[in-house]
Amino acid sequence: MTTEFDYTLPPAVRRIAGSFRVVGWISFWVQAVLAVISSLVLLFALANLSTRSGQTSNPGAGVGLLFAAIGLVAVYLSAFWAFRYTQLGRRLRSRDTTKRPSPKDALQALRLGIVISMAGMLITLFGGQALIGSLLAKALAQPQGGSVFVPGNVGQYVEAFDIFVVQANTNTLLAHFTSLASTLWLLRTVNRA
Repeated sequence: MTTEFDYTLPPAVRRIAGSFRVVGWISFWVQAVLAVISSLVLLFALANLSTRSGQTSNPGAGVGLLFAAIGLVAVYLSAFWAFRYTQLGRRLRSRDTTKRPSPKDALQALRLGIVISMAGMLITLFGGQALIGSLLAKALAQPQGGSVFVPGNVGQYVEAFDIFVVQANTNTLLAHFTSLASTLWLLRTVNRA
């Protein structure tokens, strides 16, 4: 009869399982916090964009917000995937070897995590380029030197709100970077075993 004290995991499996749990939780929480902050800012941006729709609008801002929103959805998917890493770490510690995932399954999960992070980062970069392009167009359209403020057309000027949207997009990029870095760290840990 085997007791719980007799059961020991091989050191490599124990190290990999612990890494999956710790790195998975860190990645999950960093991504979750950054995603919630970016979501609130982008929701505010969409609400503000709809109220300013009567003014002259910059098409780059709309496309930038669309790409930023798609990148944000990818962050939520990536955060879910980081949570799966914690579950994978728990299953790796299982006594029942039939419930323990194979190294091939762990590598497949890591590869898919890399694809999610890279695709989300690419889409978010496209959004960032469109947002920065729209800000540049606004800045170049402003009168230079001793500018005269025309109260009726506030939308032509670069506003603090526009920079706020760029910050939200940067938070999304940081979340994707965190996901990618943690997944690559886990891949390194698995390959060292």
